[in-house]
Amino acid sequence: MSGLNIENVSPQKFKLGNTANMAMMAMAGLGFALLVLGFIVNHERAWHAYLVSFFYFTCMAMGGLFFTAIQHVASAGWSVNVRRLAEALASFIPFVFVLGLPIVIFAGKDLYLWLNADEVAKDAILQGKAAYLNKTFFIIRFAIFAGAWILFSKKIVGFSLSQDNDGKDSWTVCALKWSVAFLLVFALSFSFFSVDFLMSLEPHWFSTIFGVYCFAGLFQSSLALLTLMALYVVQNGLAKGLVTIEHVHDLGKLTKGFTVFWAYIAFSQFMLIWYANLPEETIFYIDRSHGGWLYISLALLVFRFIVPFLALLPRWAKRTPAHLTAVCILILVMEYVDIYWLVYPNYSHEYVAFSWMEIGAFVGFLGVFGIIVTRFLGQHNLIPIKDPRREESIHHHVTY
Repeated sequence: MSGLNIENVSPQKFKLGNTANMAMMAMAGLGFALLVLGFIVNHERAWHAYLVSFFYFTCMAMGGLFFTAIQHVASAGWSVNVRRLAEALASFIPFVFVLGLPIVIFAGKDLYLWLNADEVAKDAILQGKAAYLNKTFFIIRFAIFAGAWILFSKKIVGFSLSQDNDGKDSWTVCALKWSVAFLLVFALSFSFFSVDFLMSLEPHWFSTIFGVYCFAGLFQSSLALLTLMALYVVQNGLAKGLVTIEHVHDLGKLTKGFTVFWAYIAFSQFMLIWYANLPEETIFYIDRSHGGWLYISLALLVFRFIVPFLALLPRWAKRTPAHLTAVCILILVMEYVDIYWLVYPNYSHEYVAFSWMEIGAFVGFLGVFGIIVTRFLGQHNLIPIKDPRREESIHHHVTY
């Protein structure tokens, strides 16, 4: 690739076939039709199914923006040609607000005990937390978080798209400044967001690193999705000479690294709670250490950490498309299982297997997510064609 330069290579436009587009629209329609039926049959379970899929795809979108921001802050050159894929994931962020509103407005006590006035009236702990855990403040916090995320995504991604038009280096400087601010906002807002939507499902329980645990899952899974997207681009020759197996290799290394990070945070949370042995902390793991939930807990250890870690260790593993695809799909599946494991013991202490409600909610969200992301890729260049670091990305080569 030594003779390759930006002048003699260019990315193809991403074009989704009519059949694939119609399939995603059908998924969105069918999924939400099943979800509506679910609300009629069992509205409490339907809300739990909705919450799991909502949080899952929020993580994918926020992971894309987080990846984009850290590349700008690090002034990374290697990742320029795969950054647009991450920006495509971030295009879903406005829909986080739209699809999250039903939860904060209508879910009520079907999800959150602290929104049940009768329960709060007879529970001193819930009364003590009422200044924070109340519907009005819940809605305000969500609006602030989602509004901030939309603003940062529009700005950071917008700078990249503007640079495609005029090639001004000033857009890179602007993206750097906004990315630094976003990382600070993201650290706080996503932590509170995780507490509000997931940890408060059991308002008597708390963990000081719950937000970090959710972030670890977010970034591991969004890196796996980015790796799959980069593999698709490479294998279909959509950016020949621009996105290569070298970029895929580095995404694979990051995925392996954050697989270890997820395990570290998961173990830290469990170990500290087990060692302290305080009743108000142990209730979380007691619920998840009996019956079917115990098997899910063990499955997370095996299939979210041990298998992906070992499978991604060798150099060849990160450069073999079929192998890497299988590992990334496993990680994405286990991210859903992880969120299911966080949410559903609050619906039933007895193990609840997947049903058509959970499938319907996921398929519906997947259809909407796919439509938004592919539309973004179809409307814009597949790589940032005028980024000042594009040459470094073109000639990127992994030595280990």
